Amino acid sequence: MALTDAQVSTLEKKAEEIRETILNMLVSAGSGHTAGSLDMADIFSAFYFHILKHDPKRPKWDERDRLILSNGHIVPVRYATMAHAGYFPISECLTLRKFGSRLQGHPEHLLLPGLETTSGPLGEGLSQSAGMAYAFKMNGTKQRVYVVMGDGEQDEGNVWEAVMFAGKYALSNITAVIDRNNIQIDGMTEDIMPLEDLRAKYEAFNWHVLDVNGHDIRAFVSAVEEANNIYEKPVLIIAHTIPGKGVPDIEFDYHWHGKVPSKDEVKRFLKELRTGAGRVPNEYA
Repeated sequence: MALTDAQVSTLEKKAEEIRETILNMLVSAGSGHTAGSLDMADIFSAFYFHILKHDPKRPKWDERDRLILSNGHIVPVRYATMAHAGYFPISECLTLRKFGSRLQGHPEHLLLPGLETTSGPLGEGLSQSAGMAYAFKMNGTKQRVYVVMGDGEQDEGNVWEAVMFAGKYALSNITAVIDRNNIQIDGMTEDIMPLEDLRAKYEAFNWHVLDVNGHDIRAFVSAVEEANNIYEKPVLIIAHTIPGKGVPDIEFDYHWHGKVPSKDEVKRFLKELRTGAGRVPNEYA
């Protein structure tokens, strides 16, 4: 699974294309969630174009890996990535949140093949993923389950029930990823409901925990490779990200959690993306 320099470059370019699609989707919809959708583009690029065992032409293929999006409000990043991966035309992305669209504001798996669950209320994804992973263990099959969660979502009690369950049953076929962007709708996570020490909390429930720069695709893929080689416990990857990544005007600003750009703003934001502004060094490699 180790990446060559050429593969990293290709995945980074794809992530930037995904960010452009996200911005165009959101301005067309006039509503949605910007910051988290942008900051997860690198990770979703890595998932769909390198990590996952999947087939866009056979979205219900039994042997596919499962990717669960628990914090469903950042679904624009998943829609954009799925479109670029060939699940549906990229042009359909502009129907986001439109009446009758398959691309609702939160993922609806009955509408769009390739979505594994329906999500809206936070805190459910890890429980759903643990159930799937437990079933695969019982059946002796090799599919892996990946689940993406928000950091603010860790405020939900249901998350910790699932953490205990997965730890108790040593569900080594599940890898959870927390988007540690430090924001939620009302402010910074450590002001609203302090989360640290996240690593220690998960480790206390028999999880193996890794920290990674969520914008370093090579580092993230290496973390997933390590997770896949751990057989005695589930794995959490804490992906440290910048909310609004790629658009310096909105990076680190929690107000953009649930705010979308205007038509004039999106022109400027797209220009910033294309000039490569906002890149930061890898602090967690």
